[in-house]
Amino acid sequence: MVSNDKDRVAFRQLFNHFAPRIKSFLMKAGADPTMAEECSQEAMATVWNKAQLFDPARASASTWIFTIARNKRIDAIRKIRRPEPDELNWPDEIEPAQEDALELKQQSEILADAIQNLPDKQRQLVEKAFFKELSHSEIALETGLPLGTIKSRIRLALERLRHAMG
Repeated sequence: MVSNDKDRVAFRQLFNHFAPRIKSFLMKAGADPTMAEECSQEAMATVWNKAQLFDPARASASTWIFTIARNKRIDAIRKIRRPEPDELNWPDEIEPAQEDALELKQQSEILADAIQNLPDKQRQLVEKAFFKELSHSEIALETGLPLGTIKSRIRLALERLRHAMG
């Protein structure tokens, strides 16, 4: 069984069955062939890596796999629409003002303290979302928590952090 034993033969059969169907599903949803192929590969890699998180009481295997694929497509679209910010290079003759650097350091320390003072359940989710850069769906798969619970806890944590930052 893939989820418990990391059975490569079982996964190969699972892959051969689902990968083409996922690609077709994603292309019907508007993905180009390249994106559909990449998302299909990533989805199946996630299935392999997180198979132990699958819970047949919550959904069928196909629902779980297609949900992972859909989320991979959403992540890919977000990545395309959210360009990387330009790198900020200070010219040699201009350096940031000392007071700006000091203020940034103080704000960073306040933020670090505020994060440490969050309730454990909120802090762990904030760390997964912002430091490990996991999507809410990936956090749900990893923790087994419902997506709504994750979003609520992160929202509450961010509100506490905003309050702490003044």
